[in-house]
Amino acid sequence: MKKLIIITGLGLLILVPAILVFSQNSTPGESKSPSELLPAPSRNPLGINQEELVKNDQSAAPWAASPPFSSHDFFKPLPLTAKEGEEIAVLAGGCFWCLEAVFENIPGVIDVVSGYSGGDKDRPSYDFVSTGRSGHAEAVWIRFDSSRVSYDDLLKYFWKIHDPTTKDRQGYDVGPQYRSAVFFTSEAQKETALASIKKQQSWWPAPIVTELQPATKFWIAEESHQDFYRRNPNYGYCAVVIAPKLQKTGFGK
Repeated sequence: MKKLIIITGLGLLILVPAILVFSQNSTPGESKSPSELLPAPSRNPLGINQEELVKNDQSAAPWAASPPFSSHDFFKPLPLTAKEGEEIAVLAGGCFWCLEAVFENIPGVIDVVSGYSGGDKDRPSYDFVSTGRSGHAEAVWIRFDSSRVSYDDLLKYFWKIHDPTTKDRQGYDVGPQYRSAVFFTSEAQKETALASIKKQQSWWPAPIVTELQPATKFWIAEESHQDFYRRNPNYGYCAVVIAPKLQKTGFGK
């Protein structure tokens, strides 16, 4: 689990990244672990389709129309195809809390779900994926209106919020579950991703190691991981790691 120990004294704030630890146990004075936090509230508590309302209300955040967690079947993989005019994108680039926080703010994105992809075991748990032995990557499943935002545009955000040159890690999140990967759901997405990787390479001092693989089963993560940043903006990891990504993409305060 992601925790950051902060030492203060004499008016100074010192972040100590060397002691960023992965643990499920909270100690006095630290933020609660995700398993101790309240379940994610429904983003659409009335259970009605608000997509058209959000499209017509420019002041509404895109996530306001997202379907509630209960609309997805936890025990079945999420679909990799969508209705006409929509597409599904599956991306992995470190902790899924980070990706979800950014992508759910993009106009044209209808739904973002944190979950697991790239492994061959059915219905993996967070604990199993966290061992690095399941083969899955923490990823996000994105349903979007392709007439409002293109797959190529989503990839531009993707490159901006993670480092595609570090294999099996993002910062202090280390392990194959944190690898950079694009799981394409169509040949058109594959071609777009290939062109995007080629274009991006000139911006990076090291080779891009992002995996490009056909999308397979995507399993939704536990409810406590959904909408994590919006529910817990003051949680240490959110404040130190996720908030700067939102600011970098123009969605922060």
